[in-house]
Amino acid sequence: MQEISLEARTKKNVLVLFFRMKDTLRCWVSFFSIGLISVLYNINISTCSSLFSPSAHCSYQWIKRKGRPAPREVAPIIVSNHVSYIEPIFYFYELFPTIVASESHDALPFVGTIIRAMQVIYVDRFSPSSRKHAVKEIKRRASCNRFPRVLLFPEGTTTNGRSLISFQLGAFIPGYPIQPVIVRYPHVHFDQSWGNVSLGKLMFRMFTQFHNFFEVEYLPVISPLHDKETAVHFRERACRAIASAMNVVQTGHTYGDIMLYMKAQEAKQENPSSFMVEMATLESLFHIRSLEAVEFLDKFLAMNPDPSGRVQYHNFLKVLRLKACPLSEKMFAFIDVEKCGSITFRQFLYGSSYVMKHRGFHQACEEAFAECSSAVKGYIVEQELQDFMQHAIPSWNENEVHELFMLFDDDNDGRITKDDFHSCLKKNPLLIAFLTPHLQHKECGGNNGVLEIV
Repeated sequence: MQEISLEARTKKNVLVLFFRMKDTLRCWVSFFSIGLISVLYNINISTCSSLFSPSAHCSYQWIKRKGRPAPREVAPIIVSNHVSYIEPIFYFYELFPTIVASESHDALPFVGTIIRAMQVIYVDRFSPSSRKHAVKEIKRRASCNRFPRVLLFPEGTTTNGRSLISFQLGAFIPGYPIQPVIVRYPHVHFDQSWGNVSLGKLMFRMFTQFHNFFEVEYLPVISPLHDKETAVHFRERACRAIASAMNVVQTGHTYGDIMLYMKAQEAKQENPSSFMVEMATLESLFHIRSLEAVEFLDKFLAMNPDPSGRVQYHNFLKVLRLKACPLSEKMFAFIDVEKCGSITFRQFLYGSSYVMKHRGFHQACEEAFAECSSAVKGYIVEQELQDFMQHAIPSWNENEVHELFMLFDDDNDGRITKDDFHSCLKKNPLLIAFLTPHLQHKECGGNNGVLEIV
């Protein structure tokens, strides 16, 4: 009986120990991954002459270094350009930093486990609250020397290294000194940048090269000029320093442009790059978010662009459910700044953004809804919209007004609520020119077209 009791107690203790270890299991897996990475890449610490051994199949025999990493106490934050998936692995060996990464990376097989072991700071690029939390975490870790350096790729995506796209503000808001670092991949035949190619194909091509060359340059530390220097100005100084050292131009592109490119590519456009608009410039002018720009691209693609990426007048009217009239011509001319009879996505996006973000747009929407709807019901039925539109533009017939009504009545319930009305105008801000009460008598008059609504 005593032996049985002892065995039972032993089993019970094992179960208790197992469940206690359950919460720390991920930590053990992470540390195992760290060891596995070191074995796979077989780093020669004594000579620092090679990053990857032949057994790792990447064949990085020569790493050219220029400059030195600043002590963590001097520069707790590191920013680097981003060309390929190799840089995080190199920095993992060289500096063992905390990396700021997109939440989507956590789902990557094997890689997700590795970056979790590096105490990664995750950020959802489309969530303001997530970005705000990430900035707080960057500041907390940068302020304490017990934490490793914080590494950011402020471009937010990989590029081919031939230009420097717009930096995000996350590395510069905390206000700590940063050390810029540049990576290059000299090549003759095979460009190692991770762009419009799958990761598997890129790795296969790298594995088949006899040698892959890699260069890293540590630039002088950049500190805030004073306590009142804005994060934007701090970012601009760092961006200029990196672009100058790389001898490349700075552009206003962001990750949002990549989203536009991919959307155009999915739509099988012949030249997807023509739909990139330098989102950083657009964001600074109109505070348009990337997801809003993608929604406008969906609308533009529905207008059936030609092979050059331009939309003709009749397709523009068809998608907006409008008919040809003097006011429609003014609306199109407002966007067609080149006066060539067709518009590009950039022109459509800039024109729509200007109207939607104008200080008078919301008030114009409120006035239009109040004019169309009954004060008692609080919604618009088709007959009310027909009366309003035919009073504004007598040449419209019932079928044409019905098409416009269906555009607003997205849920097909036979009525346009205030939410339906505002949602449709947010997606199609140019339509406000037809719905603003004080324009009803101006179908053929005035010289400013859509600008008259604001």
